[in-house]
This record gives sequence, C-alpha cells and structure tokens, in this order.
Amino acid sequence: MKINLYIPTLNAGNKWPQVIESINRQSLSLHRKVIIDSGSTDQTLSAKFIEGFDVIKIDKKDFDHGGTRQLAVETYPDAAIFVFLTQDAILADHSAIEKLVQAFENNPNLGVAYGRQLPHLNAKTLESHARLFNYPAHSETRSFLDAGKYGIKTISCSNSFAAYRKEAFLEVGGFPKGLILGEDAYIAGKMILAGWDLAYVSDSKVHHSHNYSVKEEFKRYFDIGVFHAESDWIFENFGRAESRGMQYLQSELSYALKNNPVALPKSIASLFAKWAGYKIGLKHNKLPLNFKRKLSMHSRFWHSTY
Repeated sequence: MKINLYIPTLNAGNKWPQVIESINRQSLSLHRKVIIDSGSTDQTLSAKFIEGFDVIKIDKKDFDHGGTRQLAVETYPDAAIFVFLTQDAILADHSAIEKLVQAFENNPNLGVAYGRQLPHLNAKTLESHARLFNYPAHSETRSFLDAGKYGIKTISCSNSFAAYRKEAFLEVGGFPKGLILGEDAYIAGKMILAGWDLAYVSDSKVHHSHNYSVKEEFKRYFDIGVFHAESDWIFENFGRAESRGMQYLQSELSYALKNNPVALPKSIASLFAKWAGYKIGLKHNKLPLNFKRKLSMHSRFWHSTY
C-alpha cells in the first residue's frame, strides 16, 4: 500500500530540522514526501532539508488551508493513504506513521485517522494542558452513531498529524477551498455523514503545541467561530461546542491550580478571550469587513467578496 506524506510550509523555523529528522527515521517506507511551500525566505527549502522530497511552490497570497492541501494531493495523488503533517509537528518516535496507517489496515471502513499530540518538550503550563485535554492516552473510533455520546467531538481531527483513505477522501470531494480554517474537521464530518469511521490513534504520537498570547487566543477562537458559523451543518448533525468549552474551562483551571498556580491569571484571561472570540466569530456577519480583518488571525481570508 502506497503512502504519501504532505506538509504545507512557510518559513518553518527552528523546529524544521527536527521535523525533517523525525520523518527520515520513520520505519514505514513512504512512496512520496511532498512539501507545498508558500514562499519561504528562510532555510526551509535548503537542499539539506528537502532531499528526497517533491516540492510544490505557490505564492503566499494563494495559501488556503483546504485549497493548498487539496492542490498537493491533486498534484501527487498516487497513493492509497494521504498523510498530513504541519511544519512544527515532530514525530515522537520511528513508528508514528506506521501506527497511524495500521489503523486503516485493521478497519476497512476507516476514512480518517489522527494521532496524539504531545506538548513540545519546553511547553508551558497552559499549552501542555491543551494537548493533554484534547489528546488523551486512550484511542477511540467514532461513527455517526456516536454523535449522541461525543457531540461535536465526534468530528475532532487535526491535520497537524492525520491520514485519509484515498477512497473516502475522493468520495466526499477532498478538502474544501475558502475555509478560514478547520478543513480537517470539515472533511472528517463529511466522511462520517457518508458512513465512514474516524479513529483517534493514541499510540501514534507527535510533539506539537503553541504558546499563544491572550490576544492570539482571541483571534484564533474568533476564526473558529467564523468556521462554525459558515458550516452550520456541523451543529445540525453533531451539536454545538459550548458544553465542550465548559469542560475545558474546568479542566484547565484545575490543572493550572495543581501544577503552576502562577499561570492562573493568564488562564482566566485566555479562557475569557476564547469565549469572547468564539461568540463574536459566530456573529461575524454583523461586523464591518475591516473590523473582521483586525479580529482574525487570517486577515487575508477577508477579501472584499466574502
């Protein structure tokens, strides 16, 4: 079975050498390793890093979370499984991709699988909690029959480290273009509605986390609110996100109090910023275009015709 790996890049930064090293030591042989770069000006495309990779170059202004990944697949579609990684996700061991792909071999009805994200080794308290809450130690397989149990978590998926069966990917039309973010949850939801399963594979691991400021958290959750507002079929089929948010709030405050009480003020501020950003994002249609650009992490998304 042929496996292709795809990585979107733009100035990948100081974790890039570790990302490349972690890919090159994988036990599973990859048919292709594909980089789709949006105009890097650092060392991302240096010969020492891209040896053995196919490279697609696009203009920075043309980057689109779904459309760019879709372009990579359409350019190199010659595999049965499409694996996606982000430029700051470091595979935790030599068998990470192999374990993710094994999930498809064990379940012929599996359309999408994603791995466990561990905090980076230097991660701070709040970013560590985010990974521990969203990526637990136990694996799960979900289908539409589980929507009542898991709610919106049914379609949880992250292209920081995820894999898709080509048959399922093509059946639902691949990644959509024009989403502000969330192309991974979008296609996972479409696959589940089409009768495919989704798997969370906890023993397939990457190190991946972010130390966002309170302002960045607001902007990120504003964009999530926009994504949900523009994809209302998600609410109709899988429920809303508010109950999940309350569980997260309680978990983070408890984790910060136990592990690093000094982080509590930032925790409280960031939790409020997430809530406010998400709620405003849900109502973004009532806001002026220039204001939406200021509130978003993806200002280029807000073109005049949107």
